[in-house]
Amino acid sequence: MKRFGLTFLFAGLATVAATTIGWQVQAETTRVEFPDLEALVHYTTVRRGNVTEHIMTTPEAIEAVKAGEPIPNGTQFVLVDYRDDMELYRYFVMEKGEGWGEDYEAGRRTGDWQFQWFWPDQSINMDENTARCQACHSRQASADYLFTGYRIPRFNGTPVE
Repeated sequence: MKRFGLTFLFAGLATVAATTIGWQVQAETTRVEFPDLEALVHYTTVRRGNVTEHIMTTPEAIEAVKAGEPIPNGTQFVLVDYRDDMELYRYFVMEKGEGWGEDYEAGRRTGDWQFQWFWPDQSINMDENTARCQACHSRQASADYLFTGYRIPRFNGTPVE
């Protein structure tokens, strides 16, 4: 019973915080464009239950991270989301552009990264809330807002798991 009550308390606090901070609670278009997947490198795979995520980025981003340099503007990271038996479900794309953080109020910025979800046909998935992406990735500010960037130095041509 206590756990159930805490769940509602945290959900309520998150709703109040999102409203107070001014985060949108609906999907939105961003500057992110669907990438040329052929130009990207699959550097890591993450598995969670029936979900398999192949994460890719540009060769330039991999070189920059390995050299301890900032990730260049124009970089895209793509999470290819597969479900049950490797059926393509959707794409998650984060893209960095000079000054892109200024498109949002300060409390919602994730550096100059913006986020977008796409369906398998590469159309924008307007069912997803990109403010949630920003909220989650903001916890990774010390890692340039990346959850799997720490795996890049270990990448040697075979995706790191």
